[in-house]
Order: sequence, then C-alpha cells, then structure tokens
Amino acid sequence: MTKAELVEKVANQIKLTKKQTEIIVNTVFQSITNSLAEGEKVELRGFGSFRIRERNSRVGRNPKSGEKVEVPAKKVPFFKAGKELRALVDEKGLEIS
Repeated sequence: MTKAELVEKVANQIKLTKKQTEIIVNTVFQSITNSLAEGEKVELRGFGSFRIRERNSRVGRNPKSGEKVEVPAKKVPFFKAGKELRALVDEKGLEIS
C-alpha cells in the first residue's frame, strides 16, 4: 500500500477530503519521525513499536572491487510488530519479519 492509497482509504472511512486526510497522515508520520529523531520510543498498542537501534562500526566489502571498507557506526529505525498484529498476519497466512 502506498501513502496515496492509505490517504484514500482513510478519507473514504472518515468522510474527509483527500487533502484534509493527507494533512492528518503526514502529521502522524512526522510525529513518529520527530520522536525517533529525539531518541524516543513510539508505541502503538496492538500495532507495534518503533525505536532506534545502534549499529556498531564494522569492516565491509565493496561488492564491485571486493576491497575492504570501514562502515561507520550509525543509528537506524527499527519496527517491532505487536502481538495482535503478528496474530492477525499469521491468521491471514502472511509472513512478517
């Protein structure tokens, strides 16, 4: 599902215009992004949680040349599905990683 499809689906359910709904969807996404950027965990009960994970620096390889490359430490966003979401996906026969 794309963001445009999400906006359309929500707009149809709550009887708002697509423009109004897009503002709401963007606000939700921006709030999650801002919280993660500040190092906060975002927990949506029944859906899952977003948090930041720290990746250590490591030595990698350039796939073209095979040359060793130093990969610096970094922070990456991580999503963990909640129990209810995992159960729902499992019922539908889909996989979630």
